[in-house]
Amino acid sequence: MAMKITEECINCGACEPECPNTAISQGDDIYVIDASKCTECKGQHDEPACAAVCPVDCCVL
Repeated sequence: MAMKITEECINCGACEPECPNTAISQGDDIYVIDASKCTECKGQHDEPACAAVCPVDCCVL
């Protein structure tokens, strides 16, 4: 399963540089996660890096 960024995204960009798989990019209104690249940071971090830095908790499973 991949992480998802919800509509609550404030478009701050904090998550994009944290993704070790470059799965996050800027969409039209909010950032988006490419599900085919997202590994939930398994084997790289203890928790998904995007969720750890998101100021509004919009990076969810």
